[in-house]
Amino acid sequence: MVTLNRIYTKTGDKGETALGDGTRRPKSDLRVAAYGTVDETNAVIGVARLHAQHELDAMLGRIQNDLFDLGADLATPEDGRRGEGRLRIVDAQVDRLEREIDLMNAALKPLDSFVLPGGMPAAAYLHVSRTVARRAERLMVELAHVETVGPAAIRYINRLSDHLFVAARLANDGGKKDVLWVPGANR
Repeated sequence: MVTLNRIYTKTGDKGETALGDGTRRPKSDLRVAAYGTVDETNAVIGVARLHAQHELDAMLGRIQNDLFDLGADLATPEDGRRGEGRLRIVDAQVDRLEREIDLMNAALKPLDSFVLPGGMPAAAYLHVSRTVARRAERLMVELAHVETVGPAAIRYINRLSDHLFVAARLANDGGKKDVLWVPGANR
């Protein structure tokens, strides 16, 4: 477990931060940007949860915990010192997302248009969460071109944005309050 008894340490005052293995990197480092964007995703999901109920809220709570796992995974390079044996995203976490996506999607009418972000408050925040998750994914994929990133971590963030999309539809009264794109409607 982590013990946080001091919130500020002043060790980042010169624009560097420590990774999980103790190495220091600039705060502008791609790895730091990737796990920082995962943290942003988690924060927006927290706002969505203010409007979610029952099983949707429970799913989002599990996802928030997973996102801390993902942040820990990204914060400790696999091929760095102390990387072996550290907390990593595993296939079972991806599998759970897929099961939940299939369960939620089974209750929804198939789409015949793209969905515009909006509708009910929970859905709107889930759409924002989805777009931040996509940004995290782009950063993680970019990072994977220059450093090792676990394949399960990339699958997880990819699947997460799908999960958040389907969850947004579910939060929109089972898709009844989805706002659909009408191509060229305002010409």
